[in-house]
Amino acid sequence: MRKTTQALSGAGMLITLGIVYGDIGTSPLYVMNAILASARQPGDLQPTVLLGSVSLIFWTLMLITTIKYVLLAMHADNHHEGGIFALFALVRNRAKWLIWPALLGGAALLADGTLTPAVTVTSAVEGLKGLKLGPVTVSQSQGMVLGIVTGILLGLFLIQRFGTVSIGRSFGPIMLLWFGFIGGVGLWNLLAAPEMLKALSPVYALRFLTSPLNHQGIFILGNIFLATTGAEALYSDMGQVGRANIYATWPFVYGMLMLSYLGQGAWLLTHATLTTAQLHRLNPFYAMVPAGGQVVAILLATLAAIIASQALITGSYTLVHEAIGLKLLPKLRLKFPGNSASQIYVATVNWLLCLVTLSIVWFFKTSARMEAAYGLAIVITMLMTTLLLHAFLQPHHPVMATVFVLSFGVLESLFLVASLVKFWRGGYVTLLLTCLILLIMVVWYQGNRRLDANLQETEEVYLPTFLPQLQALSHDDGVPTFATNLVYVNRVRPDQTIKRSVIYSILDQQPKRAKVYWFITVNETDQPADCHYTVNLHGTRNVVDIQLYLGFKKPQRLNVYLRQIVNELLDKGLIDGQTPEYSSELHRRVGNFKFVILNQQFQDLSAHDLSTLDRLLIGGRLLLQRLSVSSSRWYGLEFSDVIEERVPLFIGQRPDPQLKLTRVKH
Repeated sequence: MRKTTQALSGAGMLITLGIVYGDIGTSPLYVMNAILASARQPGDLQPTVLLGSVSLIFWTLMLITTIKYVLLAMHADNHHEGGIFALFALVRNRAKWLIWPALLGGAALLADGTLTPAVTVTSAVEGLKGLKLGPVTVSQSQGMVLGIVTGILLGLFLIQRFGTVSIGRSFGPIMLLWFGFIGGVGLWNLLAAPEMLKALSPVYALRFLTSPLNHQGIFILGNIFLATTGAEALYSDMGQVGRANIYATWPFVYGMLMLSYLGQGAWLLTHATLTTAQLHRLNPFYAMVPAGGQVVAILLATLAAIIASQALITGSYTLVHEAIGLKLLPKLRLKFPGNSASQIYVATVNWLLCLVTLSIVWFFKTSARMEAAYGLAIVITMLMTTLLLHAFLQPHHPVMATVFVLSFGVLESLFLVASLVKFWRGGYVTLLLTCLILLIMVVWYQGNRRLDANLQETEEVYLPTFLPQLQALSHDDGVPTFATNLVYVNRVRPDQTIKRSVIYSILDQQPKRAKVYWFITVNETDQPADCHYTVNLHGTRNVVDIQLYLGFKKPQRLNVYLRQIVNELLDKGLIDGQTPEYSSELHRRVGNFKFVILNQQFQDLSAHDLSTLDRLLIGGRLLLQRLSVSSSRWYGLEFSDVIEERVPLFIGQRPDPQLKLTRVKH
């Protein structure tokens, strides 16, 4: 389905650095700053605090990112694809309740994605404040920072519609420079205080959690968690870069990240006499950079933040595309600006992300306030992933599954509890977004289920019964030709039944004479890149039942697929030739197409016997349908000859017992 670099290679590893690690790779910009928010008094910068903080970061990255995601989650691949929706597709048939962790985790991941671009770019640009460039000193104004951040983010969202392939080629080398820089600077500072290496022992993490110097207690974990917020990307992007390339690059990335954190801790350890005013003004990341490297640090940090933002934006497109394929979200207009199907652009998602992200920038104004709100939603996603992974492991390794869900469930629950303190400091923003996205998903998914359960007019007819009439109509010269190829995008079931409304449309409304009648059934499979079809000719040469199987990440461009199918059937001699008598194209052998899409219309819900919950869910689903893209656009038929016919569907309609015959007059 999309161009991948699955095999281990130098180029693949470089691409992996640029695609996968933007979010987690920019965490040194703000993690230590957030941890020290409650330790802004000079006396607080004691070895217990610094060693304990860095130790907590090291073991959080080890347990959650390395063990859970790199070593365990990546084995739960759906034909090489990863991510919460790919994982749900693997396990959804094992228990109905698994839909809820999938919905909640996906909603939280989308919501948290709006905060990542805001906090990373703002953290990077804030390094400019007070910077001396020769005789010029940059202003300390936060308004200047907000203006630059707005310009960068707005420009980033504006270029999405044109595709980012050419820009993306430079991501890998830039991120390699970034990791080399943060690791090198961290090592330089670590050499001045090598005792910081003690932080690699878990003893210091546990000691700090119970120390009176830890003013936040367990809630310090809410800030520690920020170091691993990009871990989900390692799993989500596995299908694009390959498991082997992530295995090969993660040790390098992990090492560079820890050198940066150790270096920041070492710098603070050697500057424990800083005044309160100095502590409030500094960011440990920029503070440890030698004076001559400040400009380089800010430039690389800004580029890395842009790359992280780009990864979150394109990741949101992919996540929405997957949710649509799994029927968890309404259909939205998709575009593919590049030559690869992985280059997805969803305009609705793009501009909603832009609006929300810029609103967050101007609402919180500083990266410190954004950090206070950051991470609460993503820990929910991680907990939901843990539940789905348990369902994946249970049939094969029941003991391991139990140990896994208990250990990581408890660990991530601690992080969730610790992050709840962020609710009143801004976490309510991401939780509100999570709830809004979740509401849309629940209404769409449950609304479809309730609709199917309450449909009364679902009469199916046996398609082979009508073959003689279709054959006769096709050869009846007394009826004007409606189309050479008449295509109905409607489901033919395995028992060869089809909705009566389809046959009614062909034979009753206005007999539609065609050389070939096509019935296309689009089956969405759990395999991300599936793309194949089966043919049933029903013993004819002009009534064709096509079962098209497309993976949940595959675009449903029927016009492209159908022309390919027609040519293949002509090559095999399974249908008659249809070379048009007049054509501007030489050697053309396929006639014209007309697509008929039956647009289901519903009567007033108040006239039907439905429960209040059913009425709300079905009504909400119908409202969302009006806001979603039309079927013709979804199937890539906007430039094709498409006819939309309205078909009434009656929901739960029952005879009215009060209706009585009172008089008959002859």
